Formats: sequence, C-alpha cells, structure tokens
Amino acid sequence: MVNLGELRRRLNREEEAWLSPHATRSSQARRRRFEERISRGHRLDFAVDADRILHSRAYTRYIDKTQVFYLVENEHISHRVLHVQLLSKIARTIGRYLRLNEDLLEAIALGHDIGHPPFGHDGERILSELCEAHGIGPFLHSLQGVRFLDRVEKGGRGLNLSLQVLDGILCHDGESHLERLAPVRDKSFDDLEAEIRLKLARPEADLRPMTLEACVVRLADTISYIGRDLEDAIILHLVRREDLPPLVVERLGATNGTIVYSLVTDLIAHSFEKNYVGYSPEVGEALKTLKDFNYERIYNNPLIKREIGKIQDLCADLFARFLKDVRERRRDSPIWRDFLDGMAPEYLKESEPAEVVRDFIASMTDANFLRQCQELFFPKPLPLRFA
Repeated sequence: MVNLGELRRRLNREEEAWLSPHATRSSQARRRRFEERISRGHRLDFAVDADRILHSRAYTRYIDKTQVFYLVENEHISHRVLHVQLLSKIARTIGRYLRLNEDLLEAIALGHDIGHPPFGHDGERILSELCEAHGIGPFLHSLQGVRFLDRVEKGGRGLNLSLQVLDGILCHDGESHLERLAPVRDKSFDDLEAEIRLKLARPEADLRPMTLEACVVRLADTISYIGRDLEDAIILHLVRREDLPPLVVERLGATNGTIVYSLVTDLIAHSFEKNYVGYSPEVGEALKTLKDFNYERIYNNPLIKREIGKIQDLCADLFARFLKDVRERRRDSPIWRDFLDGMAPEYLKESEPAEVVRDFIASMTDANFLRQCQELFFPKPLPLRFA
C-alpha cells in the first residue's frame, strides 16, 4: 500500500526543486490553529485552503452576485462567480511560467471577492455609508472577505486558513492601477490584524501582500475583468468596439481574448525570475488607458445606475429592520432564521448588533436581497376566507 505521508514529502521536495526562489513553499503555510490532520494528511497546505474556500457557503453565494451589471436579465452577462473562475485560471497560467505556487494562487483567487455584497461596487458604497452611520467604520469587501472566511464560516469558528491566503485576500485591489508590485515578506497574524485596523481607519491605504503569488493575483484581477466587462458592455449596447482608444487597440487588441493574451504575455515576459511582477511601460500605459475608458463609459455610466436610489432606500430599510430584530432578539426574523441560527455564541458576544447586520446583508446574493425586501416590506394577498 502506498504511504500517503511519503507522497506528501515527495511533493514538498519537488516543490523545493521546481519552484522559483521567490515562490512560497507549501511548507511555509502558517495557521492560527495547528491541525494535526493537515500535518499528517497527504494534501499540501494551500491545496487544503483552496478546497475549504471552494466548499464554503460564502463561495456558493458567488453564483448570484453582481460583477458590474445588476438587475439585467441576460444570461451572457458575467456574474461574480465567472470572474473568480477566470481570475483563478489566469493567475495559475502566469504562475506556471513564473514557477510560483499554483495552489496558493488558486486559493487567493477563489477567495478574493468573497466579501462582496449584492449589487457590486454600488452595493458596497451603500453598505459602507450605513456602516459608518452606525459607528462600525467603513465597509470594504476585502476586509469582509477575511472576516467571512476567518470569523463567520462554520458557525462562527472560521476555516482556519493560512496567513498567506488571508493576506492575499486582504491586500487584493483590482481597482487601483499598478504597473509593478513587489511583496512585503515575513508578516505575522499580528501584522494581518494591524493592517485590518489600518484599512478601517484609512480605506485609501495601499496594503502590499506578503507573497509574490498574491502580487500576481492582484494584477491578474484586472486582467480577468477589464476585457470581459468591455464585452458585456458591448452586448448591452453601452459602447461599441470601434469606440476603443486607438492606443488600446494597437497595443492590447480590441477583444477580451486578445486583451487577456497581450496582458498575460507581457506580464510573464517582464516578471520572469524577478522578485516582483509588472508590465512593460508601453503595455502599462495601454492598460491604464483602457481602465480609464471603462470607468468613463461603463462603470460610471448613468444608464446602469437608474435603480440605485431604490436599492439604497431598500438597503437602509433592511439595515434598520434587522438591527431592531437583533437587539430585540426576534427569533422569527430572517436574520435569526437564515444567519444566526447555529452560530457559535462567541460570534454574537464578539460582534456588535450593527456588525451582525452588516455581515448578514453582505452575505446576501442579489436575488436574496430582493426576496428579503419583498417578504418584509411588500403587502401580501389576504386569504379569500378567514374562517
């Protein structure tokens, strides 16, 4: 019979021989709590993390969370789950050529958007305003992702993921433009908590990840959405392909496929055997131009925000209703029935009522948000007979 422990040791030796000197070895994974079954099992640490994220409830909810376009009934428009899968594939492709740890790349990519609330970045802004109004600080999906995986999953016990994965999720930022990124190594869990506090105090603070793998995910995040969002906008007739800036077409291409290929090949070529990842100046300039185009013509387009006022009002109503239900311990409320039931007592003890409400609303899919509003605020037909 094969010795699974020996197989794991062999995989560790193969990692040591194959991976770049700048890569993260699976044997370097650090967790809050030691788990003997991981140390004695055959799976490598970051592969365990990827599986735990994949099987989490939070990952399941990706299926109906907005990427960019909400309240649009078109089966060809991207949802959050597709973006996450595309990012995982792109990051692992880059990592294979740079000889990085593909299990770590996959785990960070799968978990990076776990904290997104319903209705994308507009929903994030709305929820953040409510959180600040209730004295619990701003809402940031990167922080919420760490909280879900580390403090909320498994009934409030968390998944006990490695520091490197949680750090990659916390430090991802697909919205900022970077042409080069190097890791800040040798962090601890104390550093993770300090960076969470810093980000709450200063949301604009730029956190740098501790591994080269997380740096790849951060840059590949943009690669995975920038051209895909363009294709979705073309499907919806928000923009035309011929509207693209000539500089973008010349250096990156005019379709999602050519844009992804151009960015990935340039990133690999200019990052090979380096202790950082980055683009050439020419491609970096073209990417910045494309990102500016998308923001002007797609992300800030008033045509896709026509219902945002209604969503804002409904979110405020939900927040107020659930806050009252938590404070009054109303067990028949959806927040108890669908979220707090089965949660460890420590979760309620360590969380303010407003934090519980934030966690519940952030966990919702778009459809669940609308369903909760309909259940709580819309009138229901009365029975034809009362006797």
